Amino acid sequence: MKTYAMALDLIDAPEVIEEYKEHHRHVWPEVKQGLEKIGISEMKIFLTGCRLFMFLRTEDEFDLEKDFQSYTDTSPRARMWDDLMRNFQQKIPSAKTGDWWVPMEEVFNLEW
Repeated sequence: MKTYAMALDLIDAPEVIEEYKEHHRHVWPEVKQGLEKIGISEMKIFLTGCRLFMFLRTEDEFDLEKDFQSYTDTSPRARMWDDLMRNFQQKIPSAKTGDWWVPMEEVFNLEW
């Protein structure tokens, strides 16, 4: 299995953050099904202030760029969810051109 850690910011406004959290309390079933279909076995999103941290566990064959793109390209409902969530989100300062969720470097692992 592969693991990924990624970061993104929410717009720093209490009402925006609360609405984002509310949407995630009621994620559309098609979104969950689509994520599982592309090989994501576990996904968690954590929040501190306006910074989001996403943890993914995937199949070994998972390709972050290709598979996430196919998720939104092949499902109108996934595309709608992604478009909706982007109303609440903003790139972090270290994001490169084309990045949205920014992959994080693993710098420590208790198993090492």
